[in-house]
Amino acid sequence: MGAILPPNSPGIPRWGLPPWTIDFHSEHRALPEEVEFAVVGGGFTGLAAAAWLRHLEPNKRVALFECSRIGAGSSGHTGGMALSETAAGSLPGLGDVLAGFSGILRELDVQCDLTLPGALEIGRQGVMPNSPITWNDSGTLGVTREVPGGTIDPGKMLSGLAQAASKRGALISENAPVESLSLEEFPVLTIHGKPVRARSVLLATNAESLELSGLAGRAQPKLTMAVATEPLSPERLSSLGLAQRKPFYTVDLPYLWGRVFHENRVIFGCGLVHVEDWRELLTLNVAEGRANELLDDLERRVRDLHPALGEVRLSHRWGGPILIADNWEPVFRRHAKHHNVLVLGAYSGHGVALSVYLGAWAAEAMLGKRDLPQWEDAAKAAD
Repeated sequence: MGAILPPNSPGIPRWGLPPWTIDFHSEHRALPEEVEFAVVGGGFTGLAAAAWLRHLEPNKRVALFECSRIGAGSSGHTGGMALSETAAGSLPGLGDVLAGFSGILRELDVQCDLTLPGALEIGRQGVMPNSPITWNDSGTLGVTREVPGGTIDPGKMLSGLAQAASKRGALISENAPVESLSLEEFPVLTIHGKPVRARSVLLATNAESLELSGLAGRAQPKLTMAVATEPLSPERLSSLGLAQRKPFYTVDLPYLWGRVFHENRVIFGCGLVHVEDWRELLTLNVAEGRANELLDDLERRVRDLHPALGEVRLSHRWGGPILIADNWEPVFRRHAKHHNVLVLGAYSGHGVALSVYLGAWAAEAMLGKRDLPQWEDAAKAAD
């Protein structure tokens, strides 16, 4: 998708359009009356869990329900940066996220342009003497250290995970909002007025449907902003210090993150729109109000970073929801009202690799093959 998209172009979705496409459409099939495993949410987490459930237990009935289209929420509007830890750092028992992430994609045969050259932490103090990046951003911004990390194509990863789940026999239903969840002896989901009984349920709706997941008032939904440049020449990319195509993020404020995408486009992101209720996300328009102001600020900031960006055109502007929980730790636990309902999300902007890695972990937990982590207990013990 290479067209120049003004922020108020007719037909552009409220959150804008990122520079990738999702190539998956579910087949229309009747809703089942009963399944063994139900997954709610068609993003990275839910798709990975559904695919992994069928990968491990091909005879189990697995259904995924997405209220809109696959990737319509956080996953389709991410920047595609794969990082090695949570936003709170490494947690007890987390393991090697990038190795696990890579292995899951390989096992499921998901082709998503995964590359792991490392990631650059950039800042205004402690800059390395041989820093490839020298930008002007509230001081001189340069590389402070390199950490494990890389990038993916979000559209290809969503499409690949959905195809992996579907090919293995999971039922994927788009435009299938869960209207209610009855937590009696067995969980019962109501979809289009029809009950669907499940033995076990994974709620992977992240920043949306917080009453369903029990996270309303316990985690903060926000909209984060991003822009993509027009294709840059290799010479211009090199002058920016990005010839090795390593993603980057600041370790101090004001925050900035980014990565190189196809055709040598560079994606930059920063800024958060705060909302009181997650439903406000559904009506936010990046061409209006605070979101538009933040995008305008980001455009100006990008052009001031380096002379090579001074006249660059920005081809895409968009926003995407994130969810931030206590201590910036992901939520991965059983629902307070039912032992057989798991809640997974709140990656605080670190969800690309983590969501797939923990989505597969959730599948193993639903099958009784693995215990959940004890991060909340560890945090309480440390207080």
